[in-house]
Amino acid sequence: MLALIMAGGTGTRFWPKSRAKHPKQFLKIHGDRTMIQQTAGRLQSIIPDEHIFVVTTAPQAEELSRQLPFLPQQNVVIEPMGKNTAPCIGLGALFLRRIDPEAVMVVQPADHLILHEKAFLDILQEAELIARESGALVTIGVQPTYPATGYGYIQHTDEEVRGKNQTAYVVKTFAEKPNLDTARLFLQSGDFLWNSGIFVWKISSILKEIEEHLPELAEGLWTIDKAIGTAQQDETISRVYKQIKSISIDYGIMEAARQVLVLPGDFGWNDLGSWNEVYEIGEKDQNGNVADAGHLLCDTSGCLVDVPGKLVATVGVQDLIIVETDDAILICPRERAQDVKNIVDGLKQRKLQNLL
Repeated sequence: MLALIMAGGTGTRFWPKSRAKHPKQFLKIHGDRTMIQQTAGRLQSIIPDEHIFVVTTAPQAEELSRQLPFLPQQNVVIEPMGKNTAPCIGLGALFLRRIDPEAVMVVQPADHLILHEKAFLDILQEAELIARESGALVTIGVQPTYPATGYGYIQHTDEEVRGKNQTAYVVKTFAEKPNLDTARLFLQSGDFLWNSGIFVWKISSILKEIEEHLPELAEGLWTIDKAIGTAQQDETISRVYKQIKSISIDYGIMEAARQVLVLPGDFGWNDLGSWNEVYEIGEKDQNGNVADAGHLLCDTSGCLVDVPGKLVATVGVQDLIIVETDDAILICPRERAQDVKNIVDGLKQRKLQNLL
């Protein structure tokens, strides 16, 4: 199995700690390693270093190489601009197919939390077997534990495809992030899983699906393919990327493909999509606060306080996020954590590049 890690995001919901050149995947959010170090480290358990590739952007490439020194330089694939996940995956697949076009590849975001590594690797290897034997596009679904409104969902049928130790199911539909009432219905139905954004398929299978369902993207990819390894590689990728449409792999391929399977898993997954997710996984005190012991939190409950090196004193507040860096402070209600990205939009409008 080969691996493709998608690491070009800017993590706008994690401002002020996440910045354009040092985004969420390069942060130590949970544990003593950064998110991308955790992601790559898990894959190293079952995949050789030379078979792990990362797609990123030019401003992030230097920090990526610093954090993953084991990664061969030629395995760092540079996107000139973000065009969502379908072009990212297609571009990465062109480089992986040079190793073996019939190999199975796993595609994984760089910044997701996975607490139970062995269970996750078992699922990946099961998915590899199913993808290899069936030729299907396999996605990993996570058994939901509460009616989450921040995740997409996958609904499956009862039609089974058996692997060696586990069973995959034929996908019925993909659902966008629901409201709370709909999420509750999803949970009650028993046939919905959280969409982890982790995929396993044969390289030839995904490129064939792109040709069928996204022909304009496929045309651009084959133009790039001819230039890979030549002096025209970077210029060609840049030229093609300016022309192709931004589209997600879910919308462009997974919802349209005929042979899509989902393999359910329970491995302590969290996409860490906002500061509220950090609160949810954090160790809480008797008042439900996630904060260092040195802070003075009077009549305060349900707060996340991430302010190193200073005393934070609060009185009579609930459910706040308080995060400080050298040049910025964020304060917002936990329920508005998804809206932190709006601050980044505001900074762009005001042309405050030093804070981006």
